[in-house]
Amino acid sequence: MPASFGAVFLMLCLLQIKHMFADYYLQTPKMLAGRGEYFHAGRAQHAAVHVVGSVAVFALFGAPLTFILIVAALEWVVHFNIDFAKARYSDKKRLQPNQAAFWRAAGLDQLMHNLTYIVMVWAWVTFAA
Repeated sequence: MPASFGAVFLMLCLLQIKHMFADYYLQTPKMLAGRGEYFHAGRAQHAAVHVVGSVAVFALFGAPLTFILIVAALEWVVHFNIDFAKARYSDKKRLQPNQAAFWRAAGLDQLMHNLTYIVMVWAWVTFAA
């Protein structure tokens, strides 16, 4: 049976709530420091926090374990690299919160994460619902 509009909308809402908590409430100083380095343990942990939340959302909707594991691995890689790109750009340009470019970089980062969730929900509708 195809996913209902209500289920898709609810899943997107839950992923947004998860994102807000993972990005704004659950980041530790280790996750925030040194983000311009590619192999950064804090960024890896931050991406893992996002994955744990997404796994919970997909499990709540009864997605198959194989689907959840594939989506989780892909989300981790994508999230890690989106955050690295933003950090690298922000460091290179020495961006500060009082600069418009800082907020454009932050906005692009959030847009990329939101588009990731749209793709994840599309994958659930297409392959798992």
